Amino acid sequence: MSQHKGKIVSALFIILIIFYALSVYWSVEPDRMDVVEKAKQHAQQRGEKLVTGYVTTSTLIDVASTLLNKPGGYLSNDMMPPSVLMDNMPAWEYGALEMTRDLALSMRKDFSRSQSQSTEHEALKKAQPQFNISAEAWAWPSAEGEYQKGIDFLITYRSQIANQNDRESQFYARADNLRGWLKEAEKRLGSLSQRLSASVGQERLNTDLAGDSAAHQATYAPLQSQIKTSWWEIDDVFYESRGATWALLHFLQAVEYDFADVLEKKNARVSLQQIIRELEATQETVWSPIILNGNGFGFVANHSLVMANYISRANAALIELSELLAQG
Repeated sequence: MSQHKGKIVSALFIILIIFYALSVYWSVEPDRMDVVEKAKQHAQQRGEKLVTGYVTTSTLIDVASTLLNKPGGYLSNDMMPPSVLMDNMPAWEYGALEMTRDLALSMRKDFSRSQSQSTEHEALKKAQPQFNISAEAWAWPSAEGEYQKGIDFLITYRSQIANQNDRESQFYARADNLRGWLKEAEKRLGSLSQRLSASVGQERLNTDLAGDSAAHQATYAPLQSQIKTSWWEIDDVFYESRGATWALLHFLQAVEYDFADVLEKKNARVSLQQIIRELEATQETVWSPIILNGNGFGFVANHSLVMANYISRANAALIELSELLAQG
């Protein structure tokens, strides 16, 4: 009997080791991509021309595909171990997914339309909603299935803009289009920076209505409040930020290529490159086995504050870039 129990314990131990090894392997973040080179490869494989917008569309496709095809696949909606016990990689996936959703929406309502009265592109009208299903949906329809449909519609759109005989399918590289998407990216980075900074807790003054003496809000809010990210959520916010900045980094590199003439005319290319450099710093290797949460200038590092610093600087540069694009 004791021998039988010993075999069961040994089997459980081996299973735990396997689960742990899988979770470590599946937690490895995807590598950076050369977005222009990958777009050229796609164009060559499909016999298509690298037209304006091809690199941005390809990068959106590649980032979304990475969510589904990286080691372990898409983990956020898994219901079985070991992935159901993991939280860092699902948080990373959610950050990248949010940036994917923002760009897909901008592709639908701005980049593919010449003016506000123009009609939406049919493939993008179908693609964008597919990415809005819950990240944790696992039954029919599953998140993976819906995201893949969105990717397929984006591939259709990419082929259509590359077709010189298709006059209805366009990608418009204009300053106002680019600025509209950058404003959405600003909001994402600003929110992430606030949540990361709140890892140590802050007494924050209410500035919601600052700058407008006639402004009102729906319900009363105190003049100051204690803002603090829960200790249990700190690592999730950190990895969500890693995923979001990973995706945004690639999108900005694609934009640098497709909007090159616009950026040169506005003398804004260097500003964009500086943002990319700040975001590259967010992707440095995390050598600590856990995300540390030290206070101020204490003995232990605070990884959240370091990440918040990089994101805040990138966000400030995004604001400046938006202002440059708004100038005549």
